[in-house]
Amino acid sequence: MHRPDSPTSQIPLWRQLQAAAAVLQDIRDGASATPALAAVDGPLRPGVQALVFHTLRNLGRADALRAQLAKRAPAPHVDALLCTALALVWQEDGAPYSTFTLVDQTVEAANRGPARAQASFINACLRRFLRERDALVAATDRDPVAMWNHPRWWIQRLKHEQPQRWKDILQANNQHPPMTLRVNAQKTTPVQMVSALAAINIEAKLIGEWGVALAHAVPVQHIPGFAEGAASVQDAAAQLAAPLLLQGLDATSTLRILDACAAPGGKTAHLLELAQAEVTALDIDPVRCERIQQNLQRQGLQAKVVVGDAGQPDSWWDGQAFDAILLDAPCTASGIVRRHPDVRWLRRETDITQLAELQAQLLQRLWPLLRPGGRLLYCTCSVFRAEGQDQIETFLAHHSDAHLHASPGHLMPLSWESGDAVPDNRIRDNDGFFYALLEKRAA
Repeated sequence: MHRPDSPTSQIPLWRQLQAAAAVLQDIRDGASATPALAAVDGPLRPGVQALVFHTLRNLGRADALRAQLAKRAPAPHVDALLCTALALVWQEDGAPYSTFTLVDQTVEAANRGPARAQASFINACLRRFLRERDALVAATDRDPVAMWNHPRWWIQRLKHEQPQRWKDILQANNQHPPMTLRVNAQKTTPVQMVSALAAINIEAKLIGEWGVALAHAVPVQHIPGFAEGAASVQDAAAQLAAPLLLQGLDATSTLRILDACAAPGGKTAHLLELAQAEVTALDIDPVRCERIQQNLQRQGLQAKVVVGDAGQPDSWWDGQAFDAILLDAPCTASGIVRRHPDVRWLRRETDITQLAELQAQLLQRLWPLLRPGGRLLYCTCSVFRAEGQDQIETFLAHHSDAHLHASPGHLMPLSWESGDAVPDNRIRDNDGFFYALLEKRAA
């Protein structure tokens, strides 16, 4: 993000701050950041998204500081603007703008918007913060929500489930994720892609078997061959799904594969890139199914895209058993909060139980669709055991015809900087995922 005093800046920062505060208020009212940001005017959107994401990654600290500065919360729209400013200004290292500029432009945003009557209050709070920064930050250090910028229940649950890794996971969640590409094996190789990127001065490195991680994000139209399907944007952990499901299956015959809950189609495409297969890509949302079609078309791939509920196979299944099923089940998305930092503030602990029940139902309904000897890969982008290890242990206890193959299990969101101390997470710098590969024994 460039500084507002740069000659390249075209949009006043106060306008971006107004829009960022409005998005934050929408999120606090329960809206997802994606549609809230989509409603922002096009020219404003990139800068506003950067401000919103920075704010969400520091919102626990901002809320705690605001509580120190004003014991009673102001009106929601005033609080949203004040907390946006505090999230951006509290830590000088890594701040997107200079302290003076942020304070000045936040007060300007207040004066020019619905918080006009409280502009003096906002100014007083921010000036006091600047005077007493060290003491106020030290006071909020005692609050784990401020320290880790996650809800208290989330922190406590991770401490219980991951006593050795919880700090690394929370720290990784607050970092910027890399832009990772999955290279299309039918069109090029990861090594060739790295070389093609280097030729246009885009630094990248190999990650996993099919991945290329960029040092800095770039527009997809700058990726060599992207429009022709040579690569797709997909996290390194998500790239494990297709190879895991296909391992051990007969690659000499045309496999019949179901990708349940398939949108936006990244895993569908990867399956088609790696295997001779007839893939049914199923999703309950017609709009998301259109996106599957668009992604496949760009890559020159074909699948049978079906609008349907994976939990109600009678409405869409033709009765012919599948050789393989990929169940990327709906979940809390607790493993992808570095890409979607609003998730941590939108989720409630009760959501875990509700989603785990849905996941169990989907496993139960889809298992009969698998032929004996076939394989089902269960995965979620979650770090919580209830949506991963506990879910599979319960399923195995009630299905004697299910055999668990060697699988990654829980892959936690970690960065390259966190070292190489985790032997079961060799791809590094990945989102949080869970994988369990099940084979159906013959009766």
